Amino acid sequence: MPRKAWRPIGGICYHVSSRGNLGAEVFHDAEDYEGFEVVLGEACEQVPVRVLGYCLLPAEYQLVLWPRADGDLSRFMQWMLTTHVRRYRSRHGGAGHVWAGRYRACPVQQDEHLRAVLRHVERGGLREGRVRRAENWAWSSLRWWVQPAERPAFLHAGPVPRGAGWVAAVNRPLRKTEQENLEACLKRGRPYGTPRWQKLTAAKLGLDHTLRPRGRPRKHPLQPARKAKK
Repeated sequence: MPRKAWRPIGGICYHVSSRGNLGAEVFHDAEDYEGFEVVLGEACEQVPVRVLGYCLLPAEYQLVLWPRADGDLSRFMQWMLTTHVRRYRSRHGGAGHVWAGRYRACPVQQDEHLRAVLRHVERGGLREGRVRRAENWAWSSLRWWVQPAERPAFLHAGPVPRGAGWVAAVNRPLRKTEQENLEACLKRGRPYGTPRWQKLTAAKLGLDHTLRPRGRPRKHPLQPARKAKK
């Protein structure tokens, strides 16, 4: 039976990501990075989605988004990616896909789970070994929390305060079990939160399949045949 299309609704935060097609590099220089940031801001003017955090790496982007209304996430991503690809091709030429298929989106509970996702995203440059301090990666939203006077208008503080010592928190790696659980949810698009919240949110958004183990269910061994009565 084919899976039902999931229904992104407003009022929920989402981790959204994609990688370059076939793992190819998409951001080649500062102009490419800056161009994506410009398109990100323009997309917020087209569809009222709040950007809570982001990180751009040579072959991927990661966003934390907070749409206001049902369907806004899909409309926002369609406008942003269509505009970005058109401008990318205008600059670099070529044809075909820039990004690898449809973006991944993972609903996130608005509590410490959201803080964990923001830490994961904003420390991307450090996690990939490109800088020694997360705030030194120029293409992450973390730098705007260090320089609030220059923060772009599209960047929103979000429903969960980052709190004092945020930069230090981002520079600390997540606990191993926390990181593994987070990455499993991001990979499958499984709601990231407490078990009860996961179950309720999966049912609401049509994501029940993400809570089930991968692969076909195991078959039970055949029961021995009953002996016929004489």
